Amino acid sequence: MSSAGSNANKSTLGALMLGALGVVYGDIGTSPLYALKETFGPGTGVTASAADVIGAVSAIIWLLTLVVTLKYVVLILRADNRGEGGIMALLALASSAVANRPRYKAAIFLIGCFGACLFFGESILTPAISVLSAVEGLEVVEPSLKPAIVPISIAILIGLFSIQRHGTALVGRFFGPIILVWFFVIGAVGLSQISGSPDILVALNPFYGLQFLIDRGPKLLLVVGALVLAVTGVETLYADMGHFGKKAIRYTWLFVAYPGLILNYLGQGALILQNPEAIENPFYLSFPEPLLIPAILLSTMATVIASQATISGAYSATQQAIQLGLLPRMRIVHTSIKEYGQIYIPFINNMLLIAVLLVTLAFGSSSALASAYGVSVTMTMMCSTLLTFFVVYAGWHFSFAVVLASTLFFFALDSLLVAGCLAKILHGGWFPLTLGLVILTLMTTWKRGRELLIHKIREDDPELESFIDSISNSGLPVTDRTAVYLVANSTTAPQALMHNIKHNMVLHKRNVIVTVVFEERPWVHFGERLKVESLGHNFWRVSVHYGFKNVPDVPRALELCKSHGLEINLFSASYFISRETIVPSTNGGMAKWREEIFASLSRNAGSVVSYFNIPTNQVIELGTRVMI
Repeated sequence: MSSAGSNANKSTLGALMLGALGVVYGDIGTSPLYALKETFGPGTGVTASAADVIGAVSAIIWLLTLVVTLKYVVLILRADNRGEGGIMALLALASSAVANRPRYKAAIFLIGCFGACLFFGESILTPAISVLSAVEGLEVVEPSLKPAIVPISIAILIGLFSIQRHGTALVGRFFGPIILVWFFVIGAVGLSQISGSPDILVALNPFYGLQFLIDRGPKLLLVVGALVLAVTGVETLYADMGHFGKKAIRYTWLFVAYPGLILNYLGQGALILQNPEAIENPFYLSFPEPLLIPAILLSTMATVIASQATISGAYSATQQAIQLGLLPRMRIVHTSIKEYGQIYIPFINNMLLIAVLLVTLAFGSSSALASAYGVSVTMTMMCSTLLTFFVVYAGWHFSFAVVLASTLFFFALDSLLVAGCLAKILHGGWFPLTLGLVILTLMTTWKRGRELLIHKIREDDPELESFIDSISNSGLPVTDRTAVYLVANSTTAPQALMHNIKHNMVLHKRNVIVTVVFEERPWVHFGERLKVESLGHNFWRVSVHYGFKNVPDVPRALELCKSHGLEINLFSASYFISRETIVPSTNGGMAKWREEIFASLSRNAGSVVSYFNIPTNQVIELGTRVMI
């Protein structure tokens, strides 16, 4: 390779690493603000004795090593779905791995969906706890400012959610450098504290962390529930793999984030060894007094970045869930013409803002929120562990004994972390769990309702090909135009076609029956986008295929029909769409209350016209009632 080429590759990797720092590591990078402080919180039984301080820091260091470095950076990042990561990509990968084993597929679906649902809880709690923990530094500077912490936090959060509609392209340019400075600063501050009490370095020995946990006795789970805060945000490493690649994410963790975090936790421990009263807020008290205000400002910027990453993640997870058939359509705004991943979903943004503000007001402090925060994080980690088992064993065909042993090790670790968080379920842990179950109910209801709807249409409507034969010699006038019928089921005659014949008494010269299919993979390239079948009598059946990360655009896809022998004048085409009104029944395929929920979701679903980028002035929408 030439020197120029080598330099270009290094430059590209460097840019990806800087971008990964800003997007991937904001959440886990700001954990030092509250993780060690909560470990010494009331009720955990952890004191400021040298043994407890060294043991607690050791436990955090080895939790970061086992969970983040070994499980995610070394192992789970290998489970990419054509370069993409995240719980939805892992769900699709696991489902494909057991495609011939239906009994596993239902369990995998529930595990993956529940993990995705818990992510929405994390998207609510991360902005609240991150911003609160940063602003709480004001109390260290001036105790009388404590009453202003919540109002200031709310103002920052409202501002953060208000700018989402404008996109993050401009702000995103500064995310990486700010987080790079953040890791450098917290590492340097930690190193300065270590120099004052080098005894803390024995915490690098895992024995001290293990002994610390054993000594907790009946309070073990309470301590674990606090320690887990050190790994919040770990799922982002996997979720954003498609944007930055494995190499950039691994390098930034191993050479920037991991050392910075280790040094800071060691530094906080060293400070407490020197000054036991520092357990009140070891992060901010690690800074010299003249640097406190700059530290608070830097922390606030870092937590806003951490919050932005989870908010953007919620948009992406919602879009993927919609395209996998788990949620109804919503209006999606693409905020950048250059970057695919930058989207904005108004409904999700508004719901998140309301939920975040309510949570901030209800809990009032980062310490109170810490009890709720860990549940969603640890249970999502457990879901990833279970899904990875199916991918590695059924998809990659690794030895069952090796896969089972590694899965049991990480599942046992995840179970301990989950149990630690559930021990505080009455103190806030119920919130993300309840939210996850509610969203899971909505997802499963929507998916089952769509299945029942398609079955009912297939049952009641005539077969497409026999219907075409029956009208071919009907003598109806034919207009020299193209009719495009968008349908969910391409084997039966579209309701819109039957209504058009009934009311307008006319046929079009070209009739195209279009079905949009979202596959369980991230991307479907243009060469695989279309399947075109001539049905005779001027009818064609077209299936348009997208991955769950593709942007659906039906008119653009139909331009490709020409290479398949079907030429469509898109400017004069009419798009006929059926709008089903769902009527719940007493003897349907779901409980009555679920049918009512499905009917409500269906009524409020976003327009298929905007979702598929169809010109509104070429659309004819016809309604029909369907009883499920």
